[in-house]
Amino acid sequence: MASQRAATFEGPGPDAVYYENLKQGKFRIQHCNACGKNFFYPRPLCVHCGSPDWAWIDASGAGTVYSTSVVRQRPEDGPDYNIALIDLAEGPRMMSRVVDIPATEVKIGMKVQAHIGELEKQTLVLFRPAGR
Repeated sequence: MASQRAATFEGPGPDAVYYENLKQGKFRIQHCNACGKNFFYPRPLCVHCGSPDWAWIDASGAGTVYSTSVVRQRPEDGPDYNIALIDLAEGPRMMSRVVDIPATEVKIGMKVQAHIGELEKQTLVLFRPAGR
């Protein structure tokens, strides 16, 4: 049986590092040094092979809408908005919102570009239609 290096979990967790990167204006995802695949949401072990040997890489921000849904609201609660699954150019899929266009205009297959923005007082990765 091959030995596997024991994972050491010291310091802040991957999710804390991810959000700190966002606060510094950096959209970063994880890259596994063992299997060569990228993964998102931040985790202590690679979701593909279970390896603890990974590093942070800069994401290009380029993506494609895989799926979208419109959340309807009462007028007094604000405008309708979308929830979208975005396939990143680097491989992982993430949940976010496409902003700067009406929720009903977000379409499957639409090319989008990430930007770091604030939503409900939280720093997040949001997307805009590519070319805007």
